[in-house]
Amino acid sequence: MTSVEELKALKIEYPLEEEIKGCKSFYNRVIKRVIDFVLALFATILLSPLLLVISILIVIDDGFPVFYRAYRGGYKNKSFKIFKFRSMVKNADKIGGGTTALNDNRITKIGRFIRKTKLDEFANLFNIIRGEMSFIGPRPELLRYTEQYEGVERYIFEVRPGITDFSSDIFINLDEIVGDQNADEMYETYVLKNKNALRVKYAAEVSFTTDFKLFFKTVFDVVKKAVGVVFKK
Repeated sequence: MTSVEELKALKIEYPLEEEIKGCKSFYNRVIKRVIDFVLALFATILLSPLLLVISILIVIDDGFPVFYRAYRGGYKNKSFKIFKFRSMVKNADKIGGGTTALNDNRITKIGRFIRKTKLDEFANLFNIIRGEMSFIGPRPELLRYTEQYEGVERYIFEVRPGITDFSSDIFINLDEIVGDQNADEMYETYVLKNKNALRVKYAAEVSFTTDFKLFFKTVFDVVKKAVGVVFKK
């Protein structure tokens, strides 16, 4: 497993503009959206009992609302409101920064569990059905960062944001990298540019094969981490 020190030393190179072809493909523009809609609709119906249980636990723990809604940069540079199961106290954005710190005191009791097991992101299914997100694609970013995209970073807007991408595996323990102090500063210093480079890499390589590999790699990583959290508990 890559150490925090190694992750902080990462300097991922951006793809060259002439290498960015995947986002222009028929698969990305049409086929991918059809697959996303069908799978997301099926998954939402299949997982509805689990989604209901998560909702009830959140209400019992910290009341309403069940969902966290905030603007993110989206496809074709159109902002959208993300759906996530709320894992922090109400109005957490007004209490602290946009990056979640290690042992962040804004995280609720049930929130800590659903974040560790990635259950909070199951609500992204609603964004996928609405056409705002995809199963596979660059993780949605805060508007204050997407507004700064320049050069080849603009190609990130040519693919829908997703639940998982190349960066999800590398930064699966993001809170450990940013630490418990100055989380926003640490994110901007050690993570943001690397994530953007990996977002551009996805725009360059998006294809059915790429998505297939990333999907099953993410499922394996999340299940592995969730099992570790449960048995540690």
